[in-house]
Amino acid sequence: MGNTVRAAGRLKRGILALLLAGLLSLTLLEGAVIAGCNSDIKDQPDAVIVLGANLWGTSPSPALRNRLDAALDYLNQLAQEDCYPVVVVTGGQGDDEVMTEAACMALYLQDHGLDGDRILREDTSTNTAENLKNGRAVLEQAGIEVQSVTIVSNDFHLTRVRLLSGRLLPQWNCSTLAAPMPDAKSALYSRLREAAALVKSFLLDR
Repeated sequence: MGNTVRAAGRLKRGILALLLAGLLSLTLLEGAVIAGCNSDIKDQPDAVIVLGANLWGTSPSPALRNRLDAALDYLNQLAQEDCYPVVVVTGGQGDDEVMTEAACMALYLQDHGLDGDRILREDTSTNTAENLKNGRAVLEQAGIEVQSVTIVSNDFHLTRVRLLSGRLLPQWNCSTLAAPMPDAKSALYSRLREAAALVKSFLLDR
């Protein structure tokens, strides 16, 4: 009987230790996600890469629309400085999407005044790492000489974007531009989910 009680006590302590370790890990990861939510613009870019996200029919989802609007505002600011970088829109076609994210994004940017000749489409990627790698390939294939890029995504995403751009685009000076999430509920959900995505990218995305 005594051995059984002691074993049960050790089991409870072990479970509690695991729960505390998990909570601490989640807290640290969420801290990293939140700490990275701000823009980090270093200098004028040769290219702007806008990362794709879900579509709603033939329109950008609210989160993606915010990315595109942030990119447009930024490009207008650059134009006042006589800087006109090429723009790469990234994203393939998901199983529940009627067109590629890149095609939808290009149409949106053109509808809002951006010259279509400045837009390059990367329309095969399915995740953030592929967005960056394939976006780089599109620029290289187009013969665009690049030293500095600005990568645009929603704020919760930028810690992982910086991690992956440092790993996948080491030859470029990479800045990041934060777009807000549409509302507090989606912001909270995205930040919580991003903790797991950050671990996955750290371990697997090469």
